[in-house]
Amino acid sequence: MKTALVTGAGRGIGRAIALRLAKDGFRVIVNYARDSAAAEEVVRLIGANAVAVRADLGVPEDVARLAERVADETDVLDVLVNNAGIGTSKPLVQETEEGYDRLFAVNVKGLFFLTRQVLPLIPDGGRIVNITSGVARIAFPEAIAYSMTKGAVQVFTLALAKELGPRGITVNNVAPGIIDTDVNAGWLRGNPEALAYAASRHALNRIGLPEEIANVVAFAASPEASFITGTTLDATGGGNL
Repeated sequence: MKTALVTGAGRGIGRAIALRLAKDGFRVIVNYARDSAAAEEVVRLIGANAVAVRADLGVPEDVARLAERVADETDVLDVLVNNAGIGTSKPLVQETEEGYDRLFAVNVKGLFFLTRQVLPLIPDGGRIVNITSGVARIAFPEAIAYSMTKGAVQVFTLALAKELGPRGITVNNVAPGIIDTDVNAGWLRGNPEALAYAASRHALNRIGLPEEIANVVAFAASPEASFITGTTLDATGGGNL
C-alpha cells in the first residue's frame, strides 16, 4: 500500500484531500496543527489506514518532529501534499511584521524544510503536490503578504521539479480559487452579498468545493500525471479571467 502525507488535513481542503487519497487506496498520514478532534474524525472516516500527527509548520521543532514521525511510520513516502497554510486579508499598510513573519513561517519556510526532511523517503516516481492559490497569478493587494507566500511556493515548485525530474518525481502546484471551507465561512456563509461577490470572481459563477480541489490533487498524485511537472493546475473555476 502506498503512503501519502497531507499537511493541514484536519479541515477544509486538506481534509477532502486526505479522504480522496484514502479512497484511491493510500495510507494517509493526517497532519494537523491544533484541532485534534477534527483530525481524529478524518482518521475515523478513513479507518485503519490513517494516523493523525500534530505539528505546527510555523515551528521548526514541530517540522522536524513531523518528519521524524513520518519516517517512523513508513520507509517510503509516495506522495507529499503540502496543503497546510494560513491566510490573511490585509493590504500593505495594515500588515504587521508579526503577521508577515507568521505567514512566511508556515506557508513557505515550514513547507520548504518539511519537504527537504522527508525527501529521502520519496521514491523515484513519487509525487509532490503543493497547494498554492489563484491569487499568485493576479494582482491581489487585499492580501499582499499571503499572495507573496504563494508566489514563493510556485518558484520553489519550478526549481524542485527541475532538480527531481531525473528521478521521475513530479512536483506541481494546485491553485484553488475561493472555496467553501471553514476559513471562508466567516465572510461567506449567511451573507448573500459576499457569496454573490465571491461567485462573480469565477467564470463558473460559483465558489468551489473542497472535494473539487481534492480531485485535482488526486490526479496530480496519480500515474496519469506522470508527464506533468513544474506547473500549476489551475482549479479556480476560471477565477479573474
